[in-house]
Amino acid sequence: MRRQRVLEGFGPVLVVVFVAAVAAGVVAWAALPPVFHVHGKFVDLSVYQYGGRMVLDGLPLYDARDPATNLRFTYPPFAAVMMAPLAALPGWLVTALWTGASVGALAGVIKLAGRGLAGWQVALLAVGALALEPVWQNLTFGQINLLLMAALLVDLVHPERRWSGVLVGIAAGIKLTPLVFVVLLVLIGRRAAAGRALLAFAGTIAVGFAVTPGSALTYWTEDLITAGRVGPPELAHNQSVSGALTRLLDGVPPTLLWVAVAGPIALGLVFLGAVWWRRGDRVLGVGFAALASLVASPMSWSHHWVWAVPIGLVLWTYSRWAAVLWTAVFASRMFVWVPWGYGREYGWDPLDHVPGNIYLLAALALGVWAVVMLMKRSLTVTR
Repeated sequence: MRRQRVLEGFGPVLVVVFVAAVAAGVVAWAALPPVFHVHGKFVDLSVYQYGGRMVLDGLPLYDARDPATNLRFTYPPFAAVMMAPLAALPGWLVTALWTGASVGALAGVIKLAGRGLAGWQVALLAVGALALEPVWQNLTFGQINLLLMAALLVDLVHPERRWSGVLVGIAAGIKLTPLVFVVLLVLIGRRAAAGRALLAFAGTIAVGFAVTPGSALTYWTEDLITAGRVGPPELAHNQSVSGALTRLLDGVPPTLLWVAVAGPIALGLVFLGAVWWRRGDRVLGVGFAALASLVASPMSWSHHWVWAVPIGLVLWTYSRWAAVLWTAVFASRMFVWVPWGYGREYGWDPLDHVPGNIYLLAALALGVWAVVMLMKRSLTVTR
């Protein structure tokens, strides 16, 4: 018993040391010559800094590309305002702070979803989570998804708090897809929180217009509907319904077809999330809403699927086999087992579409599993 208390007390220290070690390792890694950079090279973090720099300099956000990566800033203007402090810092320091914060967010998500885990267990699971493709991709690109996931879980797992919903609105102001969680809040009867989320989201739009009015007008009237500007939609890394249809049809699907397929799937997943949330599993309920946003978005890159972490932890409490299979999907990076890049997705054989759309198929399979589990529970109750 005493040993257990000591380990639990030492757990937070392990988490802090782990975050610091990862941040230090990333700084060292980033300092190596480019030949050692197998993937990532923090290109998205560079674009974030570029967006913040444009805000500080009063220049248009969407008319040019980041000179370091040749990529455009594609998030709403509020996101660039939030990134402005990064522009004032050297790249190595931003990399260290961003990576440390991302790993800290990952540890926080594991603590929240793991239900009673000690600090040392959180640290070990965080190390293990680095093997999941969405997680290490998120870190090597310098993406924001781990930070947003932590904020959303905090807000949605405990919506009884006075200011619940605000983080959802702010997250949506940075990256539009969290708006799906407003629907979840309505379905679970947290209409006040949903209202606060919408007000916070409206506030982010107002901030964008106040700080950079020209760029805000461009984004909300032009750039919002040009999803293709963020990359080729057929690329295997795009694990959304739209990406799957693009690869299946050898071209971008008509909007009506995309909506007809993605809409019902997304609504079904959000509804499932509400049911599970109301039945007491709030983490899984939020996870289903996250999956709804991923399948419905025109572009859901593989590093957006960091929600695999909390969902996998919750699955472990229901079915060891389901949790293992789920984890294997996101550790295997199966979608690159088939030809990809340079339009080679258009030449896939029918069987190639299985590994090539594996994240999407895993989400659909999880939805079927959730329905079966609910039916079994209902039968048990009626007996």
